[in-house]
Amino acid sequence: TTLTFLNLVALFVSPDIDALCACKVLQALFHCDQVQYTLVPVAGWQDLGTAFMEHKEQYQYFVLINCGANVDLLETLQPEEDSVFFICDTHRPVDVVNVYNDTQIKLLIKQDDDLGVPSYDDIFRDDEEDEEAGDDSGNESDGSAEPSGKRRRYDEARFIIMSYLLEVAGLFLFRSSNAVFLNQGSAALVMFELAWVMSKDTKDMLWWSVIGVTDQWVHDKIPHMKYVTDIATLQRHVSRHNHRNEDEENSLSIDCMRITFEYDLRLVLYQHWSLYESICNSCYTSCSFKLWSINGQKKLQEFLADMGLPLKQVRQKFNSMDMTIKENLREVIEESANKFSMKDIRVQTFAVHFGFKNRFLASDVVHAAAALLENVERDETPTDNFIKALDCLSRSNLERLHLGIALAKKKLKAIQQTVASCICTNLILSQGPFLYCHLLEGTPDVKLFSKPLALTLLCKYLLKAFVCSTRNKRCKILPLIMAAPLDVEKGTVIVLGIPPESETSDKKNFFGRAFEKAAESTSSRTLHDHFDTSVIELKMEDRGKFLDALIALLS
Repeated sequence: TTLTFLNLVALFVSPDIDALCACKVLQALFHCDQVQYTLVPVAGWQDLGTAFMEHKEQYQYFVLINCGANVDLLETLQPEEDSVFFICDTHRPVDVVNVYNDTQIKLLIKQDDDLGVPSYDDIFRDDEEDEEAGDDSGNESDGSAEPSGKRRRYDEARFIIMSYLLEVAGLFLFRSSNAVFLNQGSAALVMFELAWVMSKDTKDMLWWSVIGVTDQWVHDKIPHMKYVTDIATLQRHVSRHNHRNEDEENSLSIDCMRITFEYDLRLVLYQHWSLYESICNSCYTSCSFKLWSINGQKKLQEFLADMGLPLKQVRQKFNSMDMTIKENLREVIEESANKFSMKDIRVQTFAVHFGFKNRFLASDVVHAAAALLENVERDETPTDNFIKALDCLSRSNLERLHLGIALAKKKLKAIQQTVASCICTNLILSQGPFLYCHLLEGTPDVKLFSKPLALTLLCKYLLKAFVCSTRNKRCKILPLIMAAPLDVEKGTVIVLGIPPESETSDKKNFFGRAFEKAAESTSSRTLHDHFDTSVIELKMEDRGKFLDALIALLS
């Protein structure tokens, strides 16, 4: 592609795990082709604007990962005519101007999908009728003039494309100088398939794409069926790589990297924790047992008794458990789980083996990288955390990965304790068209939930727990809006909306537009700076009128 021949590239990367993995793949490709680049983490639109202003003089080519597709980028950044943007972004809807500007904007969209997009001429041409309309409107005052036919068609097309692209969210087309077309899963999977098409894919790149897809599933960005489809795609690549490297594996077994398909347990970090703590802090088991209640704790004890495992074994580190127990542990847990109505205790995933000793599931790495990325324990800059999260994805930095896992355990414990507290104190309120929960200042670990990924995970766990515990059938199908303190001095909160809890849900999130409308109609002081439009910042004083407007808007 064009990028192969570039001398200097500015690489703008959003702070999410899928984007980090896509970045790692692209860095490896740049290394292959000796492309010089500058990596810049961008947390939101303001960061992106600042980063572009700082780099536009030195760079002509810009790569944007998981940012930039859902606004008119040229209008937002006001670049020179020779600036070229390559956008690999999973956020939807895509702005129509980005779809049709193929000189400066190179998008990733699926090749064989009919997007139902009107032709360029239908949107932008000026026909004779438009000219006549223009003449007529010219006789009237500027204030009362109707929009021209061209502008009217453009607005209609923009609406059609945005609506339609929301329907086909997650589908990309890579348009470069020699037209390479790829299917989309996550941004990391797109980058891996690009490397594959160029015959430059490696096992490390494949592992990063596995983590990228798993991140989308862990943080509820894709429906379960989409996850299963992407896992099947990755499985074919894994088989191909394992077959290709069989001889190499045997000769370099102490340093080898082996990726295996697994039908593993939905118990978070269980191989790096005790089985008991993993069961208590996993969303799936915690919600199934309702562990925040006394009856739930009794059920857990019954479950452990049914498995027939000694409590001493269950409560000690997984690595220290007897080998005889570990050998068929998954089958034992699955058998008992079925009796307790947990029929989906196992899930399709991948594991990586580094040499003889280290084994990690893809979800382990997602949780570890997310914990490092949003670490609030030390006063380090977001850029420092970004680099550490990026580093933990390399097999040469296993120490950092283990540090991330330790942070992830603390985070998951904090999430479960907060969920239990919210359920037991009835903090989740039904506001009509949605559920609402506000974490108060002074809540334990509240600083942790000022970060979008941590708040997303808390939201997901809390909604699932609420659905499991409520008897109100209507509340079971409502989305959830959550607010958490962001900056006490400025009096701001971070607000996040997620769609209703459902395994079969398409995970469409319409809160971004609703938040914009509600803020607009009430003049609420909000900041829509996140690339994910369903995350905003709001002045605490405006919370009441903002929520009232949302209720009116969504009723």
